[in-house]
Amino acid sequence: MKSPVTVEKLTARDLRLAPAPSFFEAIENVKSVQVITPSLGFKVINARGFANTTNVRFAQLVDGIDNQAPHIGGPIGNALGSSDLDIASVEIVPGTAAALYGLNAINGLANFSTKSPFTSEGLSLQQKTGVNHLGDASSPAKLYSETSLRYARALGTRWAFKLNGTYTRGYDWIANDQTDLFPQGNATAGLPGGPANPAYDPVNGYGNESSNRSTLSLGGKSYAVARTGYLEKDVVDYRLRNLKADAAVHFRPHARTELAYTYRVAELDNVYQRSNRFRLQDYVLQQHALAFTTPTVQARAYLTRESTGRSYNLRSMAENLDRSYKPDAQWNRDYTAAWNAAVQAGQSVADAHATARAAADAGRLQPGTAAFRQKLRELQDINNWDQGAALRVRADLLHAEAQADLGRALRNHLLPRLPAFLDLRAGLDHRTYVIVPDGNYFINPNPKKDQFSNLTYSKTGGFVQAGARVWHDAVRLTATLRADKNDYFRLRLNPRFTAVVSPTPRHNFRLSYQSGYRFPSLFEGFSNVNSGQVKRIGGLRVMSDGVFENSYLRSSIDAFNAAVTAAVNANTSSASAAEKRRLAIENNKGLLRRNPYSYLRPEQIRSLEVGYKAALLPQGRLLLDVDFYYNRYRDFIAQVEAYVPKTNNPDSAAIYLSNRATQNRYRLWTSSQTQVYNYGGSAGLRYELRGGYLAGANVTYARLDRAESGDGLEDGFNTPRWMYNLNLGNENAYRGLGFGINYRWQASYYSQTFLVTGTVPAYATLDAQLSYHLTKPNVRLKVGATNLLNRYYESFLGGPSVGGLYYAAVSYGLN
Repeated sequence: MKSPVTVEKLTARDLRLAPAPSFFEAIENVKSVQVITPSLGFKVINARGFANTTNVRFAQLVDGIDNQAPHIGGPIGNALGSSDLDIASVEIVPGTAAALYGLNAINGLANFSTKSPFTSEGLSLQQKTGVNHLGDASSPAKLYSETSLRYARALGTRWAFKLNGTYTRGYDWIANDQTDLFPQGNATAGLPGGPANPAYDPVNGYGNESSNRSTLSLGGKSYAVARTGYLEKDVVDYRLRNLKADAAVHFRPHARTELAYTYRVAELDNVYQRSNRFRLQDYVLQQHALAFTTPTVQARAYLTRESTGRSYNLRSMAENLDRSYKPDAQWNRDYTAAWNAAVQAGQSVADAHATARAAADAGRLQPGTAAFRQKLRELQDINNWDQGAALRVRADLLHAEAQADLGRALRNHLLPRLPAFLDLRAGLDHRTYVIVPDGNYFINPNPKKDQFSNLTYSKTGGFVQAGARVWHDAVRLTATLRADKNDYFRLRLNPRFTAVVSPTPRHNFRLSYQSGYRFPSLFEGFSNVNSGQVKRIGGLRVMSDGVFENSYLRSSIDAFNAAVTAAVNANTSSASAAEKRRLAIENNKGLLRRNPYSYLRPEQIRSLEVGYKAALLPQGRLLLDVDFYYNRYRDFIAQVEAYVPKTNNPDSAAIYLSNRATQNRYRLWTSSQTQVYNYGGSAGLRYELRGGYLAGANVTYARLDRAESGDGLEDGFNTPRWMYNLNLGNENAYRGLGFGINYRWQASYYSQTFLVTGTVPAYATLDAQLSYHLTKPNVRLKVGATNLLNRYYESFLGGPSVGGLYYAAVSYGLN
């Protein structure tokens, strides 16, 4: 009630009432939270805007321990997290929490608290069985299964242990959007977009993107022609698997002092999305954690290890499947010869293109054949995306932190007269990432070391906080200052000031101002990979020195080449094709724009938040929570694609940039030059009715206010303006029978990503569950459905189509 910032919480009761199949899915219905679904087993949590499929701005913790995959910089859903049997509660802080946590949590964080083996003992079992893909044109119905076990025991008053294991199997949601991303590619030559477009580039098709196109001169005109490529469903195995387990030993030498060691491990097969979509296969995460807790001190140290196993990039897989039977140059020659022959035989231009593609595709590997499957397995193990598709990364995260309640310590030992209304705290933390370079995805850029020697990247930080409770605890004030020093960047300071005014215990007004920094992740700072003949490199100077200064924006190069093609196709003179092209290049070179961006800087947010929380009606049965925030972001970390002409003569740049073979192509991580302002708010009601009924409603509003400096926002806001939830439930409506219903709606929104840009349609989902609790034995039965009406939707463009999941669960021994 008196938190100085907005905090949302799911209690054990909330989780039992939720119609979602797991606690992690239930988070989607929390006020202020936006969740996107790249996969059935991989949901991404975000708050207050700027969402993407790898959300490195939102931290996800289990018992205060970060469970991200180190090289990604964010978690893979709940792959390494707690099971439903072991979860005690969920707390979510929407908005920046960097001043205290320092975990790049500038959009917020979620902390999953697990059950203590001292207080929750015994054996618990749970089996969920379900079905999805009902009514799916892309797949028949598929089974879903999740089996969980938990065993905990206290050995006297000092020792306790617990064991958890979960095995999930299913069939992933399918991404099969075949909308043409390049419909105007041949408009000047009179050909429409869609499958008949020689440059057809479906959203969920790979191997036919811009880097797989060529400009061919056919019949005196220029045509953009792409390789045929493959649909996503041709190159990915949609079978989903997640096997995870954890074991913990707890020791209490004294009643209020505890030392705990936890080991977590997860192996998964899943679909994952970043700029491209990936198949994670035999992917392994491990974590060793040590936690020490007293009333005065909290300390943690942990090591997270990541191995990507036999994972692969879907786009590179499709590209190299095409090139495995015929290189681009030969394919283009065959296409040209077949087109000319077809036209001479009297075929129309459009029919000639279809004939030419069929001829050039002769010998192409066909999905489902033994030869296709064999080649897919071969490419999956080639760790070079210009030749294969393997993702082979090994990375470690080492973290240590400690916080101390200095006020309590001073009063207990040195200054017993220190006023009780003063609160003094301090904390320190250190984090080091260690990458084992693979020569494809990561190298060591230090010129004094071998490129295959381990790459390290570290940050050290700490905070001090002073607080006071005055006027009989009616006003609480805190001031916090955090300092962080990251490799490659100077020291950064984050202040935070908060106030909570409580004229009565039931009415609480809060105000906070804080800033936060996000430092580049490993991927953003150090990536070094060729993908589709475009080299993606980290934005730190040590990785991309010289590229920014000598490159031109791809967007301007695309506009330039489109204008050149249009001019060639519109030129009806008797000049040769080469002369027409030379004139078009000269007349349109003014469209080319030098790359205005530069090397990475830390992202920064400044946030002002006000809120009100009240417990109304007798016994506080009606809980009201309202918040409003206004944020200013600076130095957004995002990607820009820019190409360097292979010439030192700037006068020749246009000629070199008109030909793919005479330019070096890069995708760079950089910092936006734009200052961005966004604002929003949320309101929630929770009403405890008679008879154990619990009703709730919440609404969330988020809006991009403006972007100053006019260079355009590179990283999309990707957030619906409005979202709301309505829910009603009762654990024991009649003789052990309970139910839970949730209706969720979100508005359409404009989505801007490197894969696809456009409008995500509005959608609504209805989730429901019925439960029955037998007290002897302690068994809970539950049947439910998410997206009960089975109305398929996409939570973001380029992602899968999500339908209904219908399930039944049997749980024994829940406590």
